[in-house]
Amino acid sequence: MVVVSVAGCSSGTTSDKSDVVKAGFLYVGPADDGGWSQAHDQGRAKMVENLGGKVETIVKENVPEEKSAVISSIRDMVDQGATIIFGTSFGFMDGMAEAAKEFPDVKFEHCSGYMTADNLGTYFGKIEEPRYLSGMVAGLATKSNKIAYVAAMPIPEVIRGINAFALGVKAVNPDATVNVSWTNTWYDPTVEKAAAEALIQQGCDVTAQHQDSTATMEAAKEAGKLSVGYDLSAATTMPEVYMTAPLWDFSGYYTDAVQSVIDGTWVSDQYWGGMNDGIVLLDDLTALAPGAAQAQVDTAEKAIKDGSLVIFSGELKDQTGTVRVNSGSTMTDEALLSMDWFVDNVVGTLN
Repeated sequence: MVVVSVAGCSSGTTSDKSDVVKAGFLYVGPADDGGWSQAHDQGRAKMVENLGGKVETIVKENVPEEKSAVISSIRDMVDQGATIIFGTSFGFMDGMAEAAKEFPDVKFEHCSGYMTADNLGTYFGKIEEPRYLSGMVAGLATKSNKIAYVAAMPIPEVIRGINAFALGVKAVNPDATVNVSWTNTWYDPTVEKAAAEALIQQGCDVTAQHQDSTATMEAAKEAGKLSVGYDLSAATTMPEVYMTAPLWDFSGYYTDAVQSVIDGTWVSDQYWGGMNDGIVLLDDLTALAPGAAQAQVDTAEKAIKDGSLVIFSGELKDQTGTVRVNSGSTMTDEALLSMDWFVDNVVGTLN
């Protein structure tokens, strides 16, 4: 059973069965946004299917990234009986941390954040791995050697993804640049589309994105350009432009997390899985992808998975030409999680 509530306004009823775990999910956008929130919602739905009647879920869509809104949404979920709550946007972090103090008997999991407590854990995936691969596809596809990248917020998660994408581009096309435009929103199709249109007008002939909607691909479609998506496959919804995308599959993580609550084994953790764990992957390449791309992507994917290709290993230079990672060295997780600089084939500023 799914209880859906929008921005704090509940609808539906929950079961009174005491042996059923109730899990809450906070989304920053609509559950059918075509991207980030929908990827989480698909993972939630698959988790419910996997656990077969042992779990009910409470979903709140369009929750603002404001502490008061997050806490209010959580209080409502707790009132409905939620014993584990997943917050799926970075900006929910402060509200979740405060709510974790208010409700010490409730388990909290925050996607992409870094604050923890005895009852607050974090989870994320190494999306930079498939982002690198998608950058290879874009680098082979561009003819103008200018690739557009519509980006949400200038935080380490997004910067890391842009850099991974750009390094994938450089691996196959050292003459190409990745041109970044910030929208300062996770989900605003109008703003996202305008940013993509502006980059296309500047000569970019392939688009990529760290945004929650398909608006960047809409702009590419109208301009007759090619696209790399994000979060969900757009092979059927944007067949005119879509080549591939780095994707999320949260179903396994959500299943394991809720099962641990059922088993009484849940502990606060900081999970960061990669392609080997199945939480992130590259979508199948469509017929629009360059013919040479599949073999090169396959080779790089195998190397990433077996550890022979480490994306953020040196030598790496930033936009000023300063060496940030020496030859033979690899960035630590701590450095990756606080990344605040662009590699040298990125065009754009960090604000």
